[in-house]
Amino acid sequence: MIIANFLAYILCIIGALNWGLYGIFDFNLVSWIFAGPRTAGAITLYVIIAVAAVWLIISPIITGHGLRLSSDDRVERAHR
Repeated sequence: MIIANFLAYILCIIGALNWGLYGIFDFNLVSWIFAGPRTAGAITLYVIIAVAAVWLIISPIITGHGLRLSSDDRVERAHR
């Protein structure tokens, strides 16, 4: 679960940076990499980033506690 959270977090950062570039400079990095906004690669990446965002929303609900990015036991003991 920690690996899934970490990957989802990284993907959401990539998506946020793309939105920032698009909002500030009107430059869509994903479209540029895949040579168009509606190519199969761009659509696939957009969907993967959306799934990552949904995972970050539902992960704390599934586990019953906050989002975990490490397996540090000290954090677990501090919440008890």
